[in-house]
Parts: sequence; structure tokens; C-alpha cells
Amino acid sequence: MARYQWLLFDADGTLFDYDRAEAAALALACDQCGIPFRPDLVATYRRVNHEVWQALEKGLMTPDELKERRFELLFAATGIQRSAAEFSARYLECLGQCSELMEGAREVLDVLKRDYRLAILTNGLQTVQRSRLDRSAIREHIADIVISEEIGFAKPAPEYFDAAFQRLGNPSKREVLMIGDNWVSDIQGAARYGLDTCWFNPCRQPFPEGLPPTFEVAGLRELPRRLSIAT
Repeated sequence: MARYQWLLFDADGTLFDYDRAEAAALALACDQCGIPFRPDLVATYRRVNHEVWQALEKGLMTPDELKERRFELLFAATGIQRSAAEFSARYLECLGQCSELMEGAREVLDVLKRDYRLAILTNGLQTVQRSRLDRSAIREHIADIVISEEIGFAKPAPEYFDAAFQRLGNPSKREVLMIGDNWVSDIQGAARYGLDTCWFNPCRQPFPEGLPPTFEVAGLRELPRRLSIAT
């Protein structure tokens, strides 16, 4: 019998290729809004977007505030004169259309679905994440998607995991594995909640301070083998 019954995946940067989707959505939104697209916009946007998402995970910002604030900061830094609210709405529409997967994601989930129940736990925005999942090649493999904007809490808060477990039928914690690329929200949040964790670490970064993961993988194709060892 498999050691785990549930595999809980983060979405962006774990199953979905967020870097590629983000750049494509930003360029498309700029084109639709008549804003000349410059390569430096992506780097600046990623910096301010990282800052506002950190604020959200700490409970210092709401999802609605985040949607506009990141573009207020981007436009202030780049001298663009546009409505942040209008651009945010267009960007979210574009991002919801980008469902590119990380390398090996579909093939690995094709294998894992035979022995495990699969769910997504994400701090992403509702309209974006549901649209992307519905358009993706892995939709039929996912039993549920738990989105922070819908439940009112974000990873790594224990209340987020409480709500997720309730949605999944309150499985035993020892039968659940959390898989994600974010050290704080995925690995530390799940570990402090009492779950085993798998750090998806394609850049092979050294472990930051905190609770160590149960194991790590540098690519999704390593996951079935590592799970067989854990059986």
C-alpha cells in the first residue's frame, strides 16, 4: 500500500510554468492596452509582484489590494501613465489563458493518478487559477483545487491548511504529502502543520533555515521514483 493517499501540489512554479505565462500575459496585456512593451518591464514587474505576494502571505494585504497595487508600483517605477485597475483586469484575463505546464507535469500526473488522489493548493487568484486549470492538460487528474482567495487565508497560515483538509474530507496528516517550490508557503507551512513535504527545487538551492523537507526533487519526473522509495 502506498504510504500517502493524497499528493497536494502547489500550482505556480510546480505544476504550471508561471515564469513563461507571466511574461506572455504581460506582453499581451501591454499590446491590448497600447503600451509599448519593453524587456525591462518583466524584471521590474517580477520584483514588485514578489513584494506584494510576500505581503499577502504575511496577512498585510488582501487579494483585491494586491491586484492593483503591483501595477501601481510597476507604473510608478517605469513612468507608465495608465490606470492600474484597468490594466490589472486585462492582465488577469490574459494570464488565465496561459496554461503552460512545467516539464514532465502531464506525464508524471498520468502515472501518479493511478495510486494517489491529487489536489492543488495555491495562493493564486481565483479567476486565473480556475481558468488555467480548466484549459490545461491535467484538469481531469485533479480532484480539487484550494485557492487562498476563495477561503480567506493564504499559505503558510495553518487556517489555510485547516480549510484545505476540510475540503478534502479530513484525511490523516500522515497520509498526505505537500509538493511545492516555495520554501516558506509550501514547505515550511506544510511542515509546521504536520505534513511530510517534497521540495521541488530545480535550481538545487541549498536548504534555507527552517524545518527540512522530507525529500526534494529537481524535476517532476523524479517524483514517482522517490514516492516508491517512501512506500
